[in-house]
Amino acid sequence: MREHVESVELRGALLRLRRATGLPVVFGGLLHEGRALRIAELNGAVTPALRGLAISTGSGLGGKCLALSRPCAVTDYPAARHITHEYDGPVTAEGLRSVIAVPVVVRRKVRGVLYGALRESLPIGERVFDAAVAAARDVEQALAVGDEVRSLLAPPEAQGPPSGPSWEEVRQAYGELRELAPRVADPDLRERLLAVCGRLETASGTTGTAAGVTLTPREKDILAAVASGATNATAAARLGLRPETVKGYLRSAMRKLGAHTRTEAVAAARRAGLLP
Repeated sequence: MREHVESVELRGALLRLRRATGLPVVFGGLLHEGRALRIAELNGAVTPALRGLAISTGSGLGGKCLALSRPCAVTDYPAARHITHEYDGPVTAEGLRSVIAVPVVVRRKVRGVLYGALRESLPIGERVFDAAVAAARDVEQALAVGDEVRSLLAPPEAQGPPSGPSWEEVRQAYGELRELAPRVADPDLRERLLAVCGRLETASGTTGTAAGVTLTPREKDILAAVASGATNATAAARLGLRPETVKGYLRSAMRKLGAHTRTEAVAAARRAGLLP
């Protein structure tokens, strides 16, 4: 199930990359526990030469990307001198010349590589480079969300004993999950993520002076961001909203909670079990 969800995210990111750049071929793969990276998703390929190809760290362009944990590119793959050439056969069979490889990095650990390629020997432009990096970031966020969900859903004994700052860490994770949930492409994972958020909202226990208050999902998103210390502008950037829209949601939440300041609104929401 986990690998299927991650494959869906990878496939979606590659499709968006191809549409945004016009690259004729995009492909990639993810690392899974104890296994090498294999090219699992292709879009635009005309042969099966690349499918299932195992990429070793340090070998070829993708292996160099894995080793250095940074984007790498060549304008003429078969003739490139600063990479090894173990994969020239499949690359030549597909007719690829200019290739870019971008790592997917989650918590400083490389989890996969996204590739884009031309069948001509041309420089990879800045627009294509930026789009490839953005696609990798989309996958990184999806993987980070999945990791967080699995951690939160793990049995208590697997999570270890509670410690002093653990609840603050949960609150921070809750805010991040609320920000990331709308960006998750897979509907099942998104629903599970929102369900976890719901569990965290009531995990703090008792209901206080704001009992009976109902906040909209967006109002909860805004308050979660405010609770993490975000300004209106920062919350807007994180949630893909305009600052004026954030102000409107915040005013509405404050009115419902009977709060006069942002801090009071967060405290009231927590007393009501609307925020962890």
